[in-house]
Amino acid sequence: MSISPEIEKRLAQLQEKYEAMGQDMVSYLDGLLYADFLTYWDYIHLDTLLSLQSPKTPFPDEQIFIIYHQITELYFKLSLHECEQIAHHENLTVEFFTARIKRINRYFEALTQSFEIMVEGMEKEQFLKFRMSLLPASGFQSGQYRMIEIYATDFLNLVIKSKREELAPAPVEEQFEFIYWKYGATELSTGKKTLTLKQFEKKYAKTFIDLARTNAITNFNYLALKFKEAGQLTPELTAELRRLDVNVNVNWPLSHYKSAVRYLHREPEEISATGGTNWQKYLPPRFQKRIFYPSLWSTNEIENWGKAWVEHALRGTDFSLPRSEAFKESHLPGEK
Repeated sequence: MSISPEIEKRLAQLQEKYEAMGQDMVSYLDGLLYADFLTYWDYIHLDTLLSLQSPKTPFPDEQIFIIYHQITELYFKLSLHECEQIAHHENLTVEFFTARIKRINRYFEALTQSFEIMVEGMEKEQFLKFRMSLLPASGFQSGQYRMIEIYATDFLNLVIKSKREELAPAPVEEQFEFIYWKYGATELSTGKKTLTLKQFEKKYAKTFIDLARTNAITNFNYLALKFKEAGQLTPELTAELRRLDVNVNVNWPLSHYKSAVRYLHREPEEISATGGTNWQKYLPPRFQKRIFYPSLWSTNEIENWGKAWVEHALRGTDFSLPRSEAFKESHLPGEK
């Protein structure tokens, strides 16, 4: 059997590669000769992946709950993969920045569009029973989501609105004490930290503070402002950053809010979320007015942050409570 010129060329290239590394090419060819063909299930570790669901109760819909949250965390991992590429790029260009922000937007839009799995995909009575076995664990404890926020903007923009001006010159450690999400994990009756929050801070506080320090001059808001100063902030990048702001700070929390209203609304009082998180105050965009890129929005858009998207989300949607009550729970700045 003759060896084609293409194969001869590849062999020569391989020989050159392994000689440069001080390796014996024949040994590597032996390894290739004896190796089994790769299979799809081995490549993605399918058997392991499908074994990672461990329900705590016999209710069938708990499996849906677990799998969807695992899918969510995988999308967050994809987003962080893009965040790291932007932050660590040695010669960042507007084109590279834009392309990676587009990817993150796709991931969040896929998540938001799929959230009907949680809103409509479980029986309410099953959920209200199996959720009691999950205490004090909560989706609030997603460390990856908080890391995405830290990559996306200046850390000060994650501080509660009433403290931002005061804490502008403060170090990250002090700003961290007033980060917005801590106020969504306080006990409804006493205002004290929930066990959910205490666990979360114990595991991730140092990681978050270190990441905030590291990304002080590589977070997306800082980078966007640098491009703007250089006259390089393109309309396309502006549009993608605004889209990311809405995806992360309006659409994603509203998807959770819709789910919480469906499953946790019960007369005469709201049911506490898992871990006792204060979902009524924590999820609607109007409370935190969390905006990654303030310079890219008009004063009017900031004042009415999220209003258009809330009205769209509420239109024709059954929250398992009267429309007037649903709207009252999610009214926005400027509304009375």
